Amino acid sequence: MSKNKSASICTPANIVTCVRVVLVPLWLLIAELARSSGALGSGGALAWASFLLYVLISLTDKLDGYLARSRGEVTDFGKFLDPIADKLSVVTAFLYLLELGLVPSWAVLIVVAREFIISGLRMVVASKGVVVAASDLGKWKTATTMISICALLLTVTIPVGTYENYFRLVGLGSLIVALILTAWSGADYCVKCWPYVVGKDE
Repeated sequence: MSKNKSASICTPANIVTCVRVVLVPLWLLIAELARSSGALGSGGALAWASFLLYVLISLTDKLDGYLARSRGEVTDFGKFLDPIADKLSVVTAFLYLLELGLVPSWAVLIVVAREFIISGLRMVVASKGVVVAASDLGKWKTATTMISICALLLTVTIPVGTYENYFRLVGLGSLIVALILTAWSGADYCVKCWPYVVGKDE
């Protein structure tokens, strides 16, 4: 029995999720090496490696979920690890951008606070045997967040004077949209979970 359970964990979707978790610290290492070596803003190999690796991480964000659903291989392990991979990739990137002075601290606070609140609510409703489905707002929030991060990373990858102001504008504009959707989707989830939090779920 234990062998079957172990085998069920090794699905393509879970493998993609595990790879994504491993790639995040690897990306941060390359990004910090690029920053410390002065490669940022020069179009150097390390800067491009950092940018392209994060683009890959972003693209795999929905791949694991698609594989799990299309193959009928949704597992408890995947449900546990996928949100962790999502939060790890986003929060790590925002902290790096904060270090570079590309995003304000209050924006990072909104993102991190939302994740803490939603995680807490999920634990409460799960303890009651309830699963509250996420709305499409969450999907749009994730998409605009990834676009913002990638655009801002591109501004410190390409050589100075080559459209970096344009990509910075795209990055900051999509960041504003992402923050609005972050707050909106968080509030929507809170409203859905509130009856279970206060015990009025009868």
